[in-house]
Amino acid sequence: MTLNEPCIDVFCHCLPPRFCAAANALLTKPLVMFERAQRMPVMVDVEARLRMMDGFPGYRQVLSLASPTIEAIASPTDAPELARVGNDTLCEMADAHPDRFPGWIASLPMNAPEVACKEADRAVKNLGASGVQVYTNVAGRPLDEPEFLQVIEHVATLGCPIWLHPIRPMTVADYATEEVSRFDLWWALGWPHETSLAMGRLVFAGLLDRWPDLAIITHHGGGTVPMLEARIASGLELLGTRNPPHLAGAVKTNLKAKPIDAFKRFYADTATFGSSAALACSLGFFGSDHMLFATDSPFDPEQGPGYIRSTLAAISELDVTPDQRTAILYGNASRLLGLEVVHG
Repeated sequence: MTLNEPCIDVFCHCLPPRFCAAANALLTKPLVMFERAQRMPVMVDVEARLRMMDGFPGYRQVLSLASPTIEAIASPTDAPELARVGNDTLCEMADAHPDRFPGWIASLPMNAPEVACKEADRAVKNLGASGVQVYTNVAGRPLDEPEFLQVIEHVATLGCPIWLHPIRPMTVADYATEEVSRFDLWWALGWPHETSLAMGRLVFAGLLDRWPDLAIITHHGGGTVPMLEARIASGLELLGTRNPPHLAGAVKTNLKAKPIDAFKRFYADTATFGSSAALACSLGFFGSDHMLFATDSPFDPEQGPGYIRSTLAAISELDVTPDQRTAILYGNASRLLGLEVVHG
């Protein structure tokens, strides 16, 4: 593979200055990861981003806001306006550089669900967003709670993909005897686990039974689900047999498909930090028609090009046909998002 190989990065992140200003004005205490992200030139400076992208002539980006979530920054009263600012700024970036940014992903004020549905309409129908980003929980609450599930199902009516991004703070401890998660394990291990849990909750909510054509693009190769395929397939066929009768409600589901078949309806990206083994595992589970190129740029140690380079290298090592590689690099994104591919 060459550095001018056509590719559409569907899960990379930015923080436009106007959004940062609006968010910082609302914060009552600093958010360490947000402050860190704002110190990355490629994250906040579009010209720095374009210069970085010049090193990969065939490379294009679908823009999305970096974490934290809208609701982590703003109250239900302020979150709708913050989401509007974020979506407006991404739209402006894409409109100013359509050859570099062929699409963008809307953010929603999930702590104001009714307004979130209206903002999804505005972003997709009026501004032309390629889809919507949601996180794996809403301030610690699961996505299959009715008020959040109704937002997801509303987005499904719009006929656009949903991007599923993990979120879990350090304050979610790994053990009941501790107050915080130590050694950054909340991120390294917790985020892939969060992705898998959210996928499972949506599966058993019957979401993909009701909306079989809904494309949900999971970050970081689909979390831990691909490597647990056999455990999910056989183990969840025995759903409910491990629980005492008085807790039967914990396994009540209207899911019609086999659990493993429902999990395979998700899509996954290639943002595995350059791990060819992780990519091969995801490819084996989801298939080449359900994988999309993504890098998580600019969160690499080089703050931009590192994960692009390493992800392209990892994809070059996959045992796939040329047509399958093309599908992963840009074909699936073009199909799902209705994007035009620019060569060179």
